[in-house]
Amino acid sequence: MDRLRAVVIGCGGIGKALLPHLCRFLNYDSERRWKLVLVDGDAYTADNAQRQAFGALGNKAEVSRDELAPLFPNLVIEAVAAYVAGPNDVVSGQQSVIQVADLIKEGDIVFLCVDNHKTRLLVSRFCQTLHNVRLISGGNGTTDGNVQVYVRRNDHDLFQPLEVVHSEIALAAMSKAPHEMSCDELAASGTPQIYVANVFAATLMLAVFYAELNRANGAGEVYFSITRVGTACGPAALSYPRKPL
Repeated sequence: MDRLRAVVIGCGGIGKALLPHLCRFLNYDSERRWKLVLVDGDAYTADNAQRQAFGALGNKAEVSRDELAPLFPNLVIEAVAAYVAGPNDVVSGQQSVIQVADLIKEGDIVFLCVDNHKTRLLVSRFCQTLHNVRLISGGNGTTDGNVQVYVRRNDHDLFQPLEVVHSEIALAAMSKAPHEMSCDELAASGTPQIYVANVFAATLMLAVFYAELNRANGAGEVYFSITRVGTACGPAALSYPRKPL
């Protein structure tokens, strides 16, 4: 049986909260065999400890692979220590990159756990060129956030692309992605987040993933607020229903 591929782009706040639970599910999946690809060009530092659980400093994808692989022997875990770039991107000499076309393949399930719209736009647009792909994108600020879903099956869009639903993602085309920034620019670009919101976003991404595997996901977006928990599956979940095949 060929292994299905799950690709996690971003192993920071949301990604790090997602990975232990995602790995456990994939490792013990009785119906499928999986390969997990972890992608991140950034490194864990002591400053990250407030909202990211890691046992060593170093590249986030490699550290996460080294921590998780011994715990989940049925799962093949690969680390890509690079940012995701497009063919026309200008890359800072300090950054390692992988072209999006070399990373995401037909049939992949992509978990997009990044904190910048430029990368969201790049990944979303590339997924639209594939025949079959499932993209689950999570993001949050201090107390609220959302999970968006884009599913393409046999050249048919079941949900709208990320940038169609949120025009601010489309407007990011002229901004800089992490691989285009200097170290000083990267340090200044961070947005305030807290661990609770990261965990909430990661949990919703995992729930959407399970629903997608069972063809049961009915919404293209779920909004959440940790200060108004009752709205976790509120209006946004009703606004972008699955399209019929």
